Amino acid sequence: MALFLKSLLGALAVLLISVLSRSRNYYIAGLVPLFPTFALIAHWIVGSERSAHELKTTVLFGMWSLIPYFLYLFTVYWLAERLPLPLTLGAATLVWALAALCLIFAWGRWHG
Repeated sequence: MALFLKSLLGALAVLLISVLSRSRNYYIAGLVPLFPTFALIAHWIVGSERSAHELKTTVLFGMWSLIPYFLYLFTVYWLAERLPLPLTLGAATLVWALAALCLIFAWGRWHG
């Protein structure tokens, strides 16, 4: 039942993004994926299974994780009129992955 509800939430998010992308305010579709669905789940699990300090550490890492996301968005913005859409999104995803790896390694050195 829980898996079904999670799937339903995901489907609703995709539907909302699709509807918004066709509306006059199409740009709001970019806000929907940022609803903290997975953050809520992660924070609930960490907060209920670990200490408050460890929850705070998880939240701090989440704040730093905005850097790879920003770089993804910046790459899409910069390449959107320079490359076809599949190449733009592929390059942006690669930039995100590289930035995320750098963040993970740096975090391990600073907090490991």
